[in-house]
Amino acid sequence: MKPPIFVRELSRKEREALEAGLRSKDAFVLRRSQILLASASGQSPPKIAASLGCASQTVRNAIHAFNERGLHALVAGSSRPKRIHAAFGEESSEALKELLHHSPREFGKQTSLWTLEDAAQVSFEESLTQRQVSGETIRATLARLGVRWERAKRWIESPDPEYERKKGL
Repeated sequence: MKPPIFVRELSRKEREALEAGLRSKDAFVLRRSQILLASASGQSPPKIAASLGCASQTVRNAIHAFNERGLHALVAGSSRPKRIHAAFGEESSEALKELLHHSPREFGKQTSLWTLEDAAQVSFEESLTQRQVSGETIRATLARLGVRWERAKRWIESPDPEYERKKGL
């Protein structure tokens, strides 16, 4: 078993900054300050976690971050993913847009209106994506193309010669 980790020796400036963090309105700064000061007083990560109601891995992450970056560990990092893998490439997203101009019945669906889930399933069956995607992925891909997902209105044309008269256009 590895020995418990502790925060390194705090300088006077660091200790003052951590004590000021105890009065912070930012919950992240407050929690990190509590963790680091408790560690500096000799408490082990499991004890700190139990007293603060968090996971012991959270405590270890805070200690490691402070030991590496000092007071910069009190600044919350971005929770945004570092990389985003688009399910649809440039060509396949255009093919998706074209696919939606056809009736779902042509692809074996029992309805004449597309749903996001049906579009996701058909795009996988037609090899537009390498894996099954969600309806939300379809919506985001269409948004990236400038197409809003809404009820079919004027952008869908009917082959019926009386279409415009029937729709009141």
